[in-house]
Amino acid sequence: MTDFLAFTVVGVVTGCIYAVAASGLVVTYTTSGIFNFAHGAVGMFMAFLVWELHVNRGWPLVPTLLVVLFVLAPLMGAVIERVLMRRLYGLPDRVTLVVTLALLVILLSAAQDIWKPKARNLQPFFSGHSVKIFSVVVTYHELITLGVAAAIAVLLRLLLFHTRIGVTMRAVVDDRELSGLNGVYPERVAQLSWALGATLAAIAGVLIAPTITLAHLPLTLLVVNGYAAAILGRLRSLPLTFLGALILGLIEAYAIGYGSSFKLLGEMKPALPTIFLFVILVFLPQARLRAGRIVGARTPSVPSLRSSIVAGAVLVAGAAVLASRVSEYWAYYVGASLIVGVVMLSLVLLTGYAGQVSLMQMAFVGVGALTMGRLARDGSIYGVLLAGLLAGVLGALVALPALRLQSLYLGLSTFALALFAEWAFDEPWLFDRGGILAVARLKLPGIAVHSEEGQVVLAAVAFALVGVLVLAIRRGPYGRRLTAMSDSEVACGTLGMNLVAAKTTVFALSAAIAGMAGALYGGLRTSVSAPDFYALQSLFLFLIATIGGMTTVSGALAGGVFLALIPEVQKLLGVENLQFVFIGIAAIFLAIDPNGFGGNISLLREQLWARRRAPRAEVVAVPEGAS
Repeated sequence: MTDFLAFTVVGVVTGCIYAVAASGLVVTYTTSGIFNFAHGAVGMFMAFLVWELHVNRGWPLVPTLLVVLFVLAPLMGAVIERVLMRRLYGLPDRVTLVVTLALLVILLSAAQDIWKPKARNLQPFFSGHSVKIFSVVVTYHELITLGVAAAIAVLLRLLLFHTRIGVTMRAVVDDRELSGLNGVYPERVAQLSWALGATLAAIAGVLIAPTITLAHLPLTLLVVNGYAAAILGRLRSLPLTFLGALILGLIEAYAIGYGSSFKLLGEMKPALPTIFLFVILVFLPQARLRAGRIVGARTPSVPSLRSSIVAGAVLVAGAAVLASRVSEYWAYYVGASLIVGVVMLSLVLLTGYAGQVSLMQMAFVGVGALTMGRLARDGSIYGVLLAGLLAGVLGALVALPALRLQSLYLGLSTFALALFAEWAFDEPWLFDRGGILAVARLKLPGIAVHSEEGQVVLAAVAFALVGVLVLAIRRGPYGRRLTAMSDSEVACGTLGMNLVAAKTTVFALSAAIAGMAGALYGGLRTSVSAPDFYALQSLFLFLIATIGGMTTVSGALAGGVFLALIPEVQKLLGVENLQFVFIGIAAIFLAIDPNGFGGNISLLREQLWARRRAPRAEVVAVPEGAS
C-alpha cells in the first residue's frame, strides 16, 4: 500500500507539470487557432536560461525565476506572436504547422549552439527537504509543483470567466470578426495569450528540469505529454486538460513503479505518452468536413508523359556521367541525394497533391531498411518489393485516424506514431549487436550495381521511375480526385467521392514509396542504426520538403540534394547548428507558398518560355489628329 501511495504521489506531481504545459497550449490555441508545436522548445529554452543565470552566473534563485518566468518568457511569446504568428491567422493548418515546426527547429538548434551538450542539472527547490504524509515521503519540490499547478488552474479560471480580458479572450474565440466590430483588438488579445502560453511553458520546463537531466531534446519532446492532455480537452476545455494530464502522469508513475514486475510495461514506459495520445485521437468524435477557400497560389503545370520520361532519362544519364567523374566519397552523397529525393516524392503525393500531413515518413523508411536487412540478406529484388508492401500496409493502418480527423490532429497522430516507432527501433532485437544492422545492396541479374557508381545509377533510375509514376498519377483521374480532396473535402463528399478509399490508398502508396526508398537507402549505406529513423529526422524531412516544394518532382529533387548534403555544409561552415537555423528560417518564409524553391523555378521557366513563344505585337501607324 505504501508503494502504491508513493507511485500515486509521483504520478500526480508529474501530471501537474503536464497540466501546466498543456494549459499553455490550450490558451494559445483557443485565442489564435494555431497549435504551437514549439511549445516544448520554449520551455526548454527558458529552463536553460534559468540554469545559465542561476548556476553558471551565480544569480540568486528568486531574481532568476522572476526575470525568466515573468519578463523573458512572456516577452518571447509576444515577439513570436507579433513576428511570426500574426500573419498566419486564418491560414490552413498545414501552413501553421510548418511554421511552428520551423520555430521548434530554430529554438532547439540555437539552444544546442549556446549550451553545448554536456551533463547539466538544476537542483530541485529546497533540495534535501521533505515531509512525510501517510508514510509517504514528499519533497518540497513536489509540494511546490502541486501548489503551482493548483494556483494556475484557479487563476486561469478566474482570468477567463471573471475578468474583462478573459471575457474578451473567449469572445475572440467565438467570433474573431464580430469581436473586432465591437471594439476588441483580436491581435492584442492573441499576443497576450501567446505571452501567457510562453510563461506557462517556462514554468513547466523549470518544474520538470530538476527531475530529469537538463538535456535539449528530451525537454523539447516532453511537450508531447502535454499534447495528449490538451487533446483530451479538445484544445478548449481546461478542466478536461488537467484531468488528462493527471491520468497520463499516473499511468507513467505506475509503469515505472510496477515495471520490475511486468517487464513489458516497464520497457514501454517511454512510449506510453504517445500511445495515450494516439488512443485519444482515435476516439475523438469525427471532425466536420473541411471546406475549401479561394486562394491565389498558382501551381506549376504538370509535365506530359513524354516530357517526364525524357527528363527522367536525362537525369539517369547525367547521374551516370557524374558518378564516373567523382570520387567514391562524393558518389555516395549523390546517391543519397537521389534516394532521399524518392522519400520526398512520397510527400509530394501525400501532402502536395492530397493535402494529408505526415510527420513519420522516416519511420516508413526505417521499416523498409529493416525489412531489407532482416528478410533479404542476399540483396534480392523481392526484398525491395516486400519492404514497400510492409510499409504500405503500415501506411494504410496509419490512415485510419486520417479518415475522420482534421489535418492538425492528423499531424499530431503521425508524430505520436513516429515517437512510438523511435521507441520500437531502440529495441535491441531489431538491430544486431552494437545497434547496427547490415543491409545488403540490391543485386540485379547481369547488371553491376554493387559499386558506388552503380548505386548512383540505381538511385537515379529509382527517382526517375517514381517521379514518372507520381506525375502520371497527378495527370490521371485518381490524381484529380486527390487534388480536389485537398481543395475541399466538403465538395468532394457532396459529389459522392469516396474519401475513405482516397485517403487510405494515398497513405498506403506514399508509405510504400518511402519503404522501398528505405531498402535502397540501407543498401547504399550498407548498414543502418536506430537514430537514422528518429522522429526528429521526419520533422527535418517535412520542413526541407516544404522548402524544396511539395507540389513538384523538381522540388523533391532539390530537397533531397539539400538534406543529403547537410553534413558537408556543416563541415564547410565550421559550425554545428547554423544550417538547421537556416532550414527553420527558410521554412517559415516558404510555408505560405506550397510551391517552394523547385516549384517557383518551374513557374519562372514556364513564364520565360511563354514570353519567348508569344507573338510580337505589330506596330500600327496612327494618323495625326486621330483619336
